[in-house]
Amino acid sequence: CTPSTHVKGLWVSRAVKAGATDSPTPLADLLPRITSEGLIDPKDKKKTLVVATIRMGFGHHRLAYSACSWALEQGYNTIFHDLINIESEESKLIGSADTIYSKMSRLSSELGGPVEYLWGKAMKQGDANGLRIAALEAAHLLPLLLSYPKDIPLITTHQLVALTAAAAGFTNVVNLVVDNYPQWFLVVPKTLNLTQGPVNYQSFLKMGVPPDQLALAGHWCPTGLVQNLEKDCQARIARAKATPLKARRLLIPVGGAGAQKKFIVGFLETISDMVKKGQVQLFLNAGDHPHMKTAFIEVLTKCGLDYDTVTTTQGVYDFQEALLKGGEPNKAVTLFAFDEYFPAVATTDLLGRVADVLTCKPSELAFYPLPKLHIRRVGDHEADSARRAAELGEGTMEARELSDALEYMNLFLTTPDLLVSMNEQVLQANKIGLYDGCKNAVKWAMEGNKKTK
Repeated sequence: CTPSTHVKGLWVSRAVKAGATDSPTPLADLLPRITSEGLIDPKDKKKTLVVATIRMGFGHHRLAYSACSWALEQGYNTIFHDLINIESEESKLIGSADTIYSKMSRLSSELGGPVEYLWGKAMKQGDANGLRIAALEAAHLLPLLLSYPKDIPLITTHQLVALTAAAAGFTNVVNLVVDNYPQWFLVVPKTLNLTQGPVNYQSFLKMGVPPDQLALAGHWCPTGLVQNLEKDCQARIARAKATPLKARRLLIPVGGAGAQKKFIVGFLETISDMVKKGQVQLFLNAGDHPHMKTAFIEVLTKCGLDYDTVTTTQGVYDFQEALLKGGEPNKAVTLFAFDEYFPAVATTDLLGRVADVLTCKPSELAFYPLPKLHIRRVGDHEADSARRAAELGEGTMEARELSDALEYMNLFLTTPDLLVSMNEQVLQANKIGLYDGCKNAVKWAMEGNKKTK
């Protein structure tokens, strides 16, 4: 393992390369003492948690880093274990599937029509056969987890990792279930499957998931957004009510597959006059997608919008700090673009504190604790996540067309009521622990996942 260059205190696992010049910390130094049976010595007081994921899009990584943030908050040795990060034939198998997924997501959003229809339907076909097929693939991935003792507390944020852990005989696996659309493909036998909302929880019970392998945990959110939620919401409410009108700050991130270009570019053209009039400020997160950075630059140039560019994690922190202190961006549009994967994911979490509206497809971001304008989905399963946020009152229904998104924008500008209401609903939801999903996952994993014993 090596120390994360982005998150203080976090360890990142990787394969040891022949001839490498650096000196990674041996995994054994981070784990509790192991008995002759290969299990953790219960007398050892060292507390280590492994958060395992697969870099398929940003969502699964986002969940993993959220879980890590709560584990680090509790002072646990925390290891971030991305199966694709372990260079091997097994990780190449995963990578090939990710390549196909990303390509199809981009094609469906750009071409629309029959392609979008078929891809959308495909994203809702995770039935029992889908689970069986995934389990067969997981059987080929066992070497990617076998360096850990079988009773290590293990949180997984991708069902393929949970299936691999279950097949390998791990006994303390907490599987974070994504989305708000129940599919067999998402739950894993012999693990504690945690859901974000009651629809998935009730549906999985009806589908036959054993009650001792299922629990309702709450939304998967990072510490930074949850612990600062009250003051951030109050700041948004004050901005919404201010006279004269303060520019509405829209945070627009691109997903890990790099899809949505057509809709987002069209949306920026649609609201460009609002930006020129000082009614809207844009925080554009192109992630690590060169084609999206190019697309953003082209549309901003076409619309005559000047912009600043931020390309480092430190630059994002500096930008956030300035706005938290009451400052304003140097220009109405700020473009965030990176060469690395982590800043692309982390930037949305950091800027969420200073944005008025998170403008995103209804992915895992639909469960974040701030007002959301949900734009056109990539996959039909995402529609239910937008509906979840809308019924909670802290997000819109999905804006399928540019005209739908423009209606919401006009509401945000002509009255503070909708933004105020959304923030008030976030505050109310927080009182019942709605955003404590990752906090609960860490707690239950470290307690030994007693529910499935």
